[in-house]
Amino acid sequence: MTAQPRPSRSRRRAAGRPIRDARSGSHRRKRRWLDYPRHGRSGPRRWFPSWRLVSGTLLACAAAIAGLGVAVYLYVDIPDQNAEMRHEANVYYWADGSHMVSVGSVNRRNVPLSQVPRSVRDAVLAAENADFYSDSGVSVGGMARAIVNMARGQETQGGSTITQQYVKNTYLTQDQTLSRKVQELAIALKLDNRTSKDDILQGYLNTSWFGRGAYGIQAASNAYYGVDVSRLNPSQGAFLAALLKGGNEFDPFQGEAQRHRAEERWAWILDREVELGMMTRAERARYTEFPVPRRQTLATSLGGQTGYLVDLARRYVKKRTGLTDTELDRGGHQIHTTFEKDAMRRLGRSVEDALRDIRPARRAKDRHVQVGAASVRPGDGAIVAVHGGADALKQFSNNADTAGVPAGSVFKPFVLAAGMQYGVRTENGKVARFLPESYYDATGEFRMSGMPVIPDSPGTAAVPAPSTDFPTLRQALVSSSNVTFRRLGADTGLKQVQDLAVDAGMLRDTMAPLDEEFPLGTSSPSAIRVATAYATFADGGTRHEPYSVTKVLRRGELLPGFSRPRGSRAMDEFVARQMTSVLRDAAADTTGPGGRFAGMSTGDRETQRVAWFAGYGDDLATAVTLFRAEPGKAPLPLAGTGGTGRASAQRLPGRIWTTYMEAMSR
Repeated sequence: MTAQPRPSRSRRRAAGRPIRDARSGSHRRKRRWLDYPRHGRSGPRRWFPSWRLVSGTLLACAAAIAGLGVAVYLYVDIPDQNAEMRHEANVYYWADGSHMVSVGSVNRRNVPLSQVPRSVRDAVLAAENADFYSDSGVSVGGMARAIVNMARGQETQGGSTITQQYVKNTYLTQDQTLSRKVQELAIALKLDNRTSKDDILQGYLNTSWFGRGAYGIQAASNAYYGVDVSRLNPSQGAFLAALLKGGNEFDPFQGEAQRHRAEERWAWILDREVELGMMTRAERARYTEFPVPRRQTLATSLGGQTGYLVDLARRYVKKRTGLTDTELDRGGHQIHTTFEKDAMRRLGRSVEDALRDIRPARRAKDRHVQVGAASVRPGDGAIVAVHGGADALKQFSNNADTAGVPAGSVFKPFVLAAGMQYGVRTENGKVARFLPESYYDATGEFRMSGMPVIPDSPGTAAVPAPSTDFPTLRQALVSSSNVTFRRLGADTGLKQVQDLAVDAGMLRDTMAPLDEEFPLGTSSPSAIRVATAYATFADGGTRHEPYSVTKVLRRGELLPGFSRPRGSRAMDEFVARQMTSVLRDAAADTTGPGGRFAGMSTGDRETQRVAWFAGYGDDLATAVTLFRAEPGKAPLPLAGTGGTGRASAQRLPGRIWTTYMEAMSR
């Protein structure tokens, strides 16, 4: 019989037959893919996995995690920023550049990294992420802690890099979930690959919360030290860096425990900077005293006078730039105003002191008393102070900028100025110009006799001998003669009187009808416009348009349209100088003798419904008005308001004006 050939190993394996090992002569069984429980082992050893199984499992898990990470990295893209991250406050500044108020849904103002001092950046890096400039944007240790904490049912946060914190602040929610943490890691890695470290640090500093409602390093600098971020010193920067761990938990004014934590972490950050080579030991030795921040204030409140100031500045910005309310409300504007902090404080104190005699709870006639005031710089037009009312949150209308209160006798100087500027028409139809010392018959026919006419060289004009029949125009203004000024306005021409008042600074749409009462002050200019017109007298007849904003920046760039308004000639310089001489006499009864101030009041007649005092000193023109009125109603009589004598309502504007102007001239 012929021997059959032996089947090959592959055929025997397919047939399920044992395969004989050539070296041992024994038969091997087919090896299983997963040898567990372990074949050929007995007892407990069957249940101990082999090293091959363990290592294979670990490799498989690692591969799965890596694959999942790659999938997540590819799937998760950098989303758009949170809507609130695009919102900033509009920041208003006093004339000296100090912070006045931040207005907006979010107290934030973004600044470029170059504006943040190096010492402040170093403090933040030392406190939060010393390896920021060399890491990949994520912390493996922090990720591990997050997983462990999640397994324990605790919060997943901990050990995040600056990049991760920036991602959380800017692109994600604050939810502490594993899915949010995974997104954070993926976005942080992508952001680190696509964005420069400086841009990430800049974004982080502009979006982080520092307590006191402040988002971003600039808002924090204002909230805690009242200065621009560029003026922070290394010690202050270390304290602000400490706040990143929890604003309210490290605010020294929240309690003793918070102060202790703040001082401890502040010192640790400075020491850490030395350890990292960011600060020398000699420099560290200079900062041994904790930089106590200022107490938390209502700096972002629009209460008191602040709301009136913001409204004035905002309307001026819209007028000069054409920006809409919507565009302004997007925020990010730095608005530098003309308002002077010290002037506002002194004006407020003067009003408060005068109104102590007003007791609405005791006297019905003391109810609904309103005060408006404004100060303007002659030769400039800058509005340095206003008093708009008791509180901008309780009374929306600004009494300093309200056109609705008749000017009364403070308008009469413009009638006299118009008469000197344009002259009066005589009986024969000629125009004659005159001096304040001219005698004027206002009771009947126009009289030329005794009236010195202004010659071509005004300084050579002759002054006639006193007349017992008529007062001079100077005397008529000092005594506020209605008869004289009603006739003088008519003889000068009511339209010319109106034109001169408007040229001096009042608004045409606040002028009253041109009837016989017009020269007596039936027009209703605001306190700002009255102060502006009196500033024209003070500046020798040159009028400057009032303004409240010197410059506006957005994203570090100046917006055009904020050059100082140019002056324009409203009247001859000679006329303005003559008016100053007359107004010094008119003011003497209120401000005292000596001629320091020039001004005009509405007197103290019992029939008055409005009281004014307006005037100027060497470098400031101010107008103050007082009236009684319920919102939306006409002024009430002032008779009996404030009692009698020095406290009477008719005299209070003069008291406010004098107290304030004397304080400002010291």
